[in-house]
Amino acid sequence: MEESFEFRRWDELIPDALGLIFRNLSLQEVLTIVPRVCKSWGKAAKGPYCWQEIDIEEWSKNRCPDNLDRMLQLLITRSCGSLRKLCVSSLSRDSTFSFIANNAKSLQMLRLPKSEIGDSVVEQVVGMFTNITFLDVSYCLKIGARALEAIGKHCKCLTGLRRTMHPLEVIGKLSQDDEALAISSTMPNLKQLEIAYMLVGTRCIIEVLQNCRSLELLDVRGCWNVNLDDDFMKTFHQLKVVGPIVVDCYDGNGWDNCSDYSSSSGYVRWDFVAGDVDDDDFDEMSDVYWEDDQVIEDVEMWFYDDLNVVDSGYDWPQSP
Repeated sequence: MEESFEFRRWDELIPDALGLIFRNLSLQEVLTIVPRVCKSWGKAAKGPYCWQEIDIEEWSKNRCPDNLDRMLQLLITRSCGSLRKLCVSSLSRDSTFSFIANNAKSLQMLRLPKSEIGDSVVEQVVGMFTNITFLDVSYCLKIGARALEAIGKHCKCLTGLRRTMHPLEVIGKLSQDDEALAISSTMPNLKQLEIAYMLVGTRCIIEVLQNCRSLELLDVRGCWNVNLDDDFMKTFHQLKVVGPIVVDCYDGNGWDNCSDYSSSSGYVRWDFVAGDVDDDDFDEMSDVYWEDDQVIEDVEMWFYDDLNVVDSGYDWPQSP
């Protein structure tokens, strides 16, 4: 007996199923091509199903603040409060950050590298980010201990913090010990902490280790004033520490020891996750906005387990 198969038209799929499929497309395709295919697809593209995760980190670099604001307002409004992940770079206006806080209260993962938001606005609105589990405020020069303390006090679900700095950006600072102490005193549930190239000392890092007992990963690469005693570190059995020494993979024998990114180990690499990012949804924004800007290179991660170098890395947990 021949089996009968029932084929269903693509335009008859339920909106949430279409949303899951459309996530595999670039932002440009979802905004400019999908809505023109048929009414069913256009409805799905304009609904919240496609916008639970928004990654415009690559696209947003060096964008005009007005265009960036328009893009965020468009996409966040479409998410209808269901947004769980947002990655955007170079926010320049406090009002934009306030808009995110007021309209994306379900956020679990928030990445804001290279943004110009400061302590004051963070203190004012961070109470709305109660569901945040991972936060990236790397290269945010106007953020300091006040903002980090406010984040720790209000974001009780926070388990991952990335506060990486660029070596040249901290030249004029005397110390960032106050930031490390703010983290240690308000974020006891952290599992992953990346503070590479921050100007912190050994005492502050010990405070972090003693107060954040759930830590699994600590990245202190480039923190030259940190010197952790081997015997002391042996008491933290579940902890992997990166640095503070930075190993040059291109130096002679070091090449053979570089991590294999295809490795199945638990710890793989330290990188900025860049998704398919593009522009606004109709012809009101010119095609020039869709040009690629820069490519972020993965940075090699070296883990020190006692005295032995382990070439493994950490995969950040994905939002459900």
